Amino acid sequence: MVNIWANVMHVVGAPARATRRLTHAQGADRTGLGRLIELTAAHSAGDALVTVALAGALLFRLPVGQARGQVAAYLLVTMLPFTVVAPFVGPVLDRLRSGRRYIMAGTLLARGLLCWGMAGAVHTSDAVTLFPSALAVLVLSKAYNVSRAAIMPSLLPADIPLVTANARVALFALVSAGAGAGLATGLSAAAGPDWVLRAAVPVFLLCGVFAVRLPRHVDAPDPEDDEPRPRWRTLLGLRPEANPGAGPDTGPDTGAGAGAGAGRAAHPGAGPGVGSVVGSVVGEAMGANAAIRVQSGFLVFFLLFLVQDGHLRGLDPTVALALLAAAAGAGGLAGAAAGSWTRSRSPQLTVLATLALATVATVAAAFVFTIWTAAAVALVGAFAQGLGKLAFDAIVQREIGEEVRSSAFGVAETLLQIAWVSGGLLGLVLSLFVAGPAGLGVMSAALALSFGRLLTLRRRRLAARPATA
Repeated sequence: MVNIWANVMHVVGAPARATRRLTHAQGADRTGLGRLIELTAAHSAGDALVTVALAGALLFRLPVGQARGQVAAYLLVTMLPFTVVAPFVGPVLDRLRSGRRYIMAGTLLARGLLCWGMAGAVHTSDAVTLFPSALAVLVLSKAYNVSRAAIMPSLLPADIPLVTANARVALFALVSAGAGAGLATGLSAAAGPDWVLRAAVPVFLLCGVFAVRLPRHVDAPDPEDDEPRPRWRTLLGLRPEANPGAGPDTGPDTGAGAGAGAGRAAHPGAGPGVGSVVGSVVGEAMGANAAIRVQSGFLVFFLLFLVQDGHLRGLDPTVALALLAAAAGAGGLAGAAAGSWTRSRSPQLTVLATLALATVATVAAAFVFTIWTAAAVALVGAFAQGLGKLAFDAIVQREIGEEVRSSAFGVAETLLQIAWVSGGLLGLVLSLFVAGPAGLGVMSAALALSFGRLLTLRRRRLAARPATA
């Protein structure tokens, strides 16, 4: 009996040991990066549970017309408060750098408690409680992501560059989210979305405990109270305030050294024009990622309601939705896997390449629109979003100093969220009035204009940059 139990435990523990070897490879066990990967994977599984539960509560239980209204209200609730939160979340995290582990733990523990409250709200159809709680969960999830991105350079092993580290985190997070979504779908069908939210409670509570156990060097000394602070708008290049010593944007990502020393944002007393390089680099990457996020939100809701309205024929609606979801998931995984391939290439060029790829795929699908081309554009769009975000994170981690890095990520996450919601609202509205080719044609034009504008700005910046020896 003892031998049988030992064999069972060996078989069950084999996947866990294999995962641990992957997450702790190349020195990630010594720096703490492996722990962060595992924590973020569990966090993503919890987020997947919440997403599936809310989708079941807000969409699939309602008629199509009523579902549109509920989804639009949810999108607006998630977008509007972010315009107020944006200037405050990042600076607060920068001010509390010595307690980053506890901030991350707090976001996770609070989400666990909110999920318990949302479960009751879903069970009783209490929208007054559900929508604010869903908003709070979203804001806390973004706060965790901001903190996680800001601490990445402090956990970076010498042999792993920034883009590769970000890709490894994203890859395990996507796999975990996919597994969580699958379990949540089965549980929702068997017991209802309220029980999916209850299942998320212990996941987030345990994640909160593990967040406190991250290495102590994650925490950095708090800045002095009298230290001048740059305005949050300068972090994305809206004002020229940065280190003139930033390296050229065509070089490869060099890992921890780049994140620690290159292109730190300077204080307001810096000389005129010194931030033109860093501001433009981060701003261009932000613009490209925002355009891709608009396309992502558009595709989710435009294709979803086309299927539910019966305008996207060829497969049963349930099978069609599963195909689109599988294509998007595969694209996200491919984007994360491709992140390691870009380690010796310029993140700036990677960002522009992903936007170009998304544009070409959308144009092609607009001309030849079927369920299969819709799945293809969903796959390519998810790939572009995943890889583009990895490259953008590496740019911010390299170009922005630690003292304002959380502010930079706070603003970026907010703008990307607003872009995604804006695209979702556009897709929801267009699904009422136009067919698939026309809707994708509108999105193709928007993407092409964005790409052309960013390409022009990049050429002007490179032409205006003084020649180096």
